[in-house]
Amino acid sequence: MSTARTGGERRERVVILGAAGRDFHDFNLLYRDDPGVEVVAFTATQIPGIDGRRYPASLAGALYPDGIPIEDEARLETICREAGVDRVVFAYSDLSHEEVMHLASRALATGASFELPGPERTQLAARCPVIAVSAVRTGVGKSQTARWLVDEIRARGLRVAAVRHPMPYGDLVAQRAQRFATRDDLRAARCTAEEREEYEPYIERGAVVFAGVDYAEILARAEAEAEVLIWDGGNNDLPFFRPDLHIVLVDALRPEEVATHHPGEAALRSADVVVVAKTDSAGAAATQEAVDAVRRLRPEVPIVRASSSVELEHASALVGKRVVVVDDGPTLTHGGMAYGAGQVAATAAGAEIVDPRPWAVGALADVFARYPHLRHVLPALGYGREQLADLEATLRRVPADFVVSGTPLDLAKLVTLDTPILRARYEYRDGVPSLREHVARFLDARFADAPDAGGER
Repeated sequence: MSTARTGGERRERVVILGAAGRDFHDFNLLYRDDPGVEVVAFTATQIPGIDGRRYPASLAGALYPDGIPIEDEARLETICREAGVDRVVFAYSDLSHEEVMHLASRALATGASFELPGPERTQLAARCPVIAVSAVRTGVGKSQTARWLVDEIRARGLRVAAVRHPMPYGDLVAQRAQRFATRDDLRAARCTAEEREEYEPYIERGAVVFAGVDYAEILARAEAEAEVLIWDGGNNDLPFFRPDLHIVLVDALRPEEVATHHPGEAALRSADVVVVAKTDSAGAAATQEAVDAVRRLRPEVPIVRASSSVELEHASALVGKRVVVVDDGPTLTHGGMAYGAGQVAATAAGAEIVDPRPWAVGALADVFARYPHLRHVLPALGYGREQLADLEATLRRVPADFVVSGTPLDLAKLVTLDTPILRARYEYRDGVPSLREHVARFLDARFADAPDAGGER
């Protein structure tokens, strides 16, 4: 590891703890061009296969002609001691407060400081209005809410683009700033299953979504063609763009987790509007528990009680049939959920859900070992070709009459099976008081002199 100096002075040495997302963003904004800081390594966790690479020199800038190594987070203490690290910067999301402090303790034990960079330093300011969608946990329903917002804004005759929290699991240079408007764009970018889960639903409704690694460049490209930007957050992270309207989701199915994870609690405390999602599935008592938990932290914030309706194609064909369910990967793994839309839909349709664990192979078998709370559904694991092959092989082995896919992507386009695949989709359903009213007031104030919806712009 480098021991570069600037003007004869030792540069402060920093390690950034990440998961191929915020870590790169924070580096680009805070450290890339700072001659007084040397980032000696990123660490990686949550996402398999991203350690052992390098953040490339073309993205890292002139101070890093060899790029920056990406190491396994398990080596944190070794890296700190070998490189004489002064500061450890935490830069990923959806960890419990206890887990974050364990990382802090590991850093402090080596003599380094531990830092959580704040939004004032890490959020970019856009020239056009930004509506951000965040959540207190993974799997609450951010993306379906963001897509609903895109439809609402387009209905007013405004040009809108979605910007997705980063998912740079492939060629980082090629993923510097990406724009997806067609399926051909997804194929050309060699998107993983996890990326397709987020991008395909926008493309299916004729919308454009941006993502990548360098969010200053992404912002410039997005605001050049849109009048309103929707920030579609990942995990429970804070937005990379400074929001003009910050919508934060809370899961009525998990009311006990309203303020247990970082940075979800910070998102909730900064919300302009809180949406308590999945009230139809959770019921009145759990919904009220979630509302009460929000009120204890934010007694004044507007709260919308919304539903997440599940639509399953050919549901009547599943009565009494054996099905294997595939649900959204991150929601089930580090999101901590035991099921998703697929299981909800299959159960409601009267199907018999087959336990897939005895037939899991490769990466799927590893996931079940690592996440013992998973029992009845397969996570849509596809961070690379090998994992996608393991998913296909597992599905081929499970004795089922149908596959019910609760992932937002079209699974049939990624795997080849003899078993029919039926899609189950969550859609945002507005509540009372409505999110539509809050959004309309915001847009009316921002576009007071604009033509009526549908008019020429």
